[in-house]
Amino acid sequence: GRFAGSNRENRGEGKPETFNFLGFTHRCAKRRTDKRFTVIRTTMAKRLGATVQRIGQALKKNRALPIDQQGRWLALVVRGWLNYHAVPGNSGAICAFRDRVIDAWRRALSRRSQTARTGTTWIIMRRLAERYLPPARILHPYPNERLRVIT
Repeated sequence: GRFAGSNRENRGEGKPETFNFLGFTHRCAKRRTDKRFTVIRTTMAKRLGATVQRIGQALKKNRALPIDQQGRWLALVVRGWLNYHAVPGNSGAICAFRDRVIDAWRRALSRRSQTARTGTTWIIMRRLAERYLPPARILHPYPNERLRVIT
């Protein structure tokens, strides 16, 4: 709760504990604007890594498909992940997820021919990511904004 930090400080302990729930690591924090208590939700690192690994394996299995088909499939996967994880305070994790997916796609595409070093450059990958993948941005508002009723 909002007194967890001050209570632990009075007892001479460190920061309040974190806990994992529904794919997020929840931790206590203070807002920058008014220094009041808030709970920050960030994506669990273990889940993010496992998801990127599964996507990389699927890309390896389907690397012979046309780039357009791969891009449309990857856009669906990334959009679905962002629809769940793009909450306030989680921008670092969603940017990291998108970057790691782009890197996995680049590695899969560079293995399609024997000219791997010159085949898929980062310039090409940035264009492909811009074309197919949705941007990494926060999609959900804070709960107090979402639940505010105006009559």
